[in-house]
Amino acid sequence: MANHIFGRWASAQLPVAARGDGCYIVDSSGKRYLDASGGAAVSCLGHSDPDVRAALHAQLDELAFAHTGFFTSEAAEKLADRLIAHAPDGLERVYLVSGGSEAVEAALKLARQYFTETGQPGRHRVIARRQSYHGNTLGALAAGGNAWRRAQFAPLLVETSHISPCYEYRDREDGETQHDYGQRVANELEAEILRLGPESVMAFIAEPVVGATLGAVPAVPGYLSRIREICDRYGVLLILDEVMCGMGRTGHLFACDEDGVSPDILCIAKGLGAGYQPVGAMIASGRVYDAIASGSGFFQHGHTYMGHPMAAAAAGAVLDAILGRDLLARVKMQGERLDHALHDAFGQHPHIGDIRGRGLFRGIELVEDRATKTPFDPGRRIHAKIRRLAFESGLICYPMGGTIDGRRGDHVLLAPPFIIGDDQIGELVEKLSGAIDDALA
Repeated sequence: MANHIFGRWASAQLPVAARGDGCYIVDSSGKRYLDASGGAAVSCLGHSDPDVRAALHAQLDELAFAHTGFFTSEAAEKLADRLIAHAPDGLERVYLVSGGSEAVEAALKLARQYFTETGQPGRHRVIARRQSYHGNTLGALAAGGNAWRRAQFAPLLVETSHISPCYEYRDREDGETQHDYGQRVANELEAEILRLGPESVMAFIAEPVVGATLGAVPAVPGYLSRIREICDRYGVLLILDEVMCGMGRTGHLFACDEDGVSPDILCIAKGLGAGYQPVGAMIASGRVYDAIASGSGFFQHGHTYMGHPMAAAAAGAVLDAILGRDLLARVKMQGERLDHALHDAFGQHPHIGDIRGRGLFRGIELVEDRATKTPFDPGRRIHAKIRRLAFESGLICYPMGGTIDGRRGDHVLLAPPFIIGDDQIGELVEKLSGAIDDALA
């Protein structure tokens, strides 16, 4: 049969996903795959949730689409109200989009327009962190610090400053306390603001728990609080990217709640729609929104499918499930069980250097030498071998290379559905262990 799909890999022959069954995807041959990464931390409710499916059927019977240049919709209004009811302090307005890259792109443009509306047109610079990832549209890609993704598109990207990530396993010095380490790397933001000139800096963007590029690396306690202080001191907007780590993934609906920090702009997606519809959101503070509303009155940005009623209905049903079924508590409980299982399997493994994360957002970093933390030769492509071998065994996980600097280092990211059971945690760890051992053989 001819194949006319323009896929991610030109030569790949992929199995056909035929149906979903809880935490599993079943292909057209009947083979079952345990989705231990939720695709890319998307499928938080698994692949066959009856309540979300029912909500989509009901919405389709009423209204499929109405352009937001002319209408709002009940589904969008209800979703926004529910999000704001649980959002960090100060966040008051929800801008619905179709995914994470769109949410970050909108956040960057809103930050710029905020300063033009408030009489500070010189503020245009963005500061982010190395080894971050904020999306694949040009603005989001420029903000991100994923060297591999940026490389060939560098001539198209707006110049962005990148400071150190909060990457305790690699960068905390001998004799340095966790708190002192966090303050040291946070203070790089102040130094960079002063180097650039405070009057030129509009925003700092960061993931509270870094996802794909570093592999579930949380900020150490006190780091984000210090970042918030620095942003406030110099009038810089704080944008938190929770596209991957938000919507319950860490055991909090919003990941920054664990750090006690409220941003000026927050980006969510992935788990917001749980894969049942493409949806994301940029959530803005009242202060930022009011600057636009009392100024030009028009945010000079938009997408055709923003606020889509079907997407909003799905997201509303997902939010109902997370909150109504007490899934945040379940994420914490099952996250601890997964963490314990990973430590039991890999805690003494000679080639596992670190096991980290929060809730059902976990990462393991592979090393050639555990004592020195020396990474494997990138030419061995350990992460790619693990991915292939795990998939062959019926396990979907999310390995990546370039963990340390975009070239060196290998990790595996895990983000299973919130409904994962104890037996499935056992299956996950057993199959992952086999894939790692075979990749290293």
